[in-house]
Amino acid sequence: MASKHAAKKSKSQAPKFLQKPSGVIHPRVQKVGPERFGIVCVDCHKLSSKWMLADFYGNVLVPPTVVAHNRVELEDAVAQVRLALTKHGILDCIVAVERTGRYHHAVKNVFAKAGFDTRMVHPYATKQFRQPADPDQKSDDTDLAAMRCAAVNGFALIETKLSEDWRQLQLCIRHRRDLVRKASALACQIREHLDAVLPGYAACFDKLWDSNIAFRLVRQFGTAQALLEQGVAGLSLYLRQHQVRYQERSLDTVVAWAKTAAAADVGADLHRQIALAYEDDRQQKNQQIIALERAIAQRLAQTPYVLLMSFPGINVVSAADFAGEMGPIENYATARAITGRAGLFPSRHQSGGVDRADGPLVRRANRALRAVILGIAANLICCNFHFRALAGQWKLAGKDPRHTHVKVGSRFCRIAYQIVAGRQVFRHPSLRERGYILDKLLAFHIAHQTPWPETLRDLHNALDQIPPSEYAAEAKPLADRILATRKRGKTGPQPLSEILAVVLARLGVGMLPSTPSGEKDPT
Repeated sequence: MASKHAAKKSKSQAPKFLQKPSGVIHPRVQKVGPERFGIVCVDCHKLSSKWMLADFYGNVLVPPTVVAHNRVELEDAVAQVRLALTKHGILDCIVAVERTGRYHHAVKNVFAKAGFDTRMVHPYATKQFRQPADPDQKSDDTDLAAMRCAAVNGFALIETKLSEDWRQLQLCIRHRRDLVRKASALACQIREHLDAVLPGYAACFDKLWDSNIAFRLVRQFGTAQALLEQGVAGLSLYLRQHQVRYQERSLDTVVAWAKTAAAADVGADLHRQIALAYEDDRQQKNQQIIALERAIAQRLAQTPYVLLMSFPGINVVSAADFAGEMGPIENYATARAITGRAGLFPSRHQSGGVDRADGPLVRRANRALRAVILGIAANLICCNFHFRALAGQWKLAGKDPRHTHVKVGSRFCRIAYQIVAGRQVFRHPSLRERGYILDKLLAFHIAHQTPWPETLRDLHNALDQIPPSEYAAEAKPLADRILATRKRGKTGPQPLSEILAVVLARLGVGMLPSTPSGEKDPT
């Protein structure tokens, strides 16, 4: 029975084509005939490109020709291709453009706009088809010949086009990620320069970057001796005059440190200036990150990926990162397509009786998507009880931490596919309660001090993605919030009460229980 099951499974997974599914051209070639099927190959460079036209058999119809990256010459190249197709009786053709950073976009866009079937050839495919024919020879002409071979063999691939909204979400999450990396690098540099002028000062604060007074004191006084001379009374007076909130025990810690502080390095004043300049830059980047995260939340709320926030351990940023790198869920047939694109599977080396099926992760994959999935796996191991328990079990079993992260990432992809593609909220037999989407989104906007009209807009957009059967569950934490707000009386945030009342009304929730004081219910 086991052998029959294995044979059935192997047969079901047999590929329909030997080529990539998105690169198959043979049905079209059979329809018009190989001598009537043309392949335009374009090798792109920074300021110009080189292209040629050949038929399916490899007969060169237009020899390699250089075209500059400007509107006039690119349109002229399109006209030359049309003329050559008519002259040689070519009835069907594709345009194979080699991917080269951003240099290929100008050529690809012109041919696509002109109505040609424009496809991408990866430089790795070009290299593999060039080396057998022209070993140790690399030129534009040999590359063009190799690109034709790659296209014939199904490696000129159709790219999935992203709509403007998806492309903007992708740009936002990547820009935010870049700013976070730069802000983290600045934080390391700030600590280095700060330790040179005030050795040990940073340790006086549990959260250096969240402190209201840490860098204000450095900016005003600058040395340990100046802080010591001011004392707690002088520092308190300065902060009160400038209306800076502080806790006196923080000043006690600073003064106690100043009494035993080590001597500053040579060039301490310059170190201080550099540290403060970097801190200004870091704060500016943090403001940009906050603004980007608001924009990301707005775009996420308009997609079904917002349902991922019902997954315990997934927040707005994690869900948006996953959505931005994934694109529309309709582009994926199964959850395996996600892990396949991300390269979350081991490489295999098999020859004869040798079969090393459990090698390292495949090298060539969508690295950005893989990084996002593994980042989410790290969050789940830290914040999700179920996956934290699984990680603990695997650790006791002696599993490599990398194995744990890949396993958790793969399981997340399977669950995420069911959530997003099925337009449903999180369900898992090991967890009795899921996360609440609207509550998480509201908490995110409160933390980011988003204007109330924008907050209400995003809540409404997210509500459009939630199944109506989940409205009652989503209303419960919001009802708890509005009751807590009402108990505060007039000191509570009144716009929040109004927003919650509007959202609860749309969720179909009736009047909330009245408070013992007989206060009028805001709904």
